[in-house]
Amino acid sequence: MIVKRGEAIRRITREAKRQGVRWHLDRQGANHEVYRLGQTMVPVPRHGELDDRFVEKLWKEREPELGESWWR
Repeated sequence: MIVKRGEAIRRITREAKRQGVRWHLDRQGANHEVYRLGQTMVPVPRHGELDDRFVEKLWKEREPELGESWWR
């Protein structure tokens, strides 16, 4: 399964807003955009579509800030 990059970011954005956690674009590089979720830096590659394994890893790594299994 392929997930659109924008959809992966939107899901984090919605959940961060719902929980009152700060989520914003910190900086842009040539190959990645680096977001900040609370105090954690989150690099997101600049690809139109992201592999589902990468997206699940990206979401799972956000569990300390957003809660266990927040994306399910």
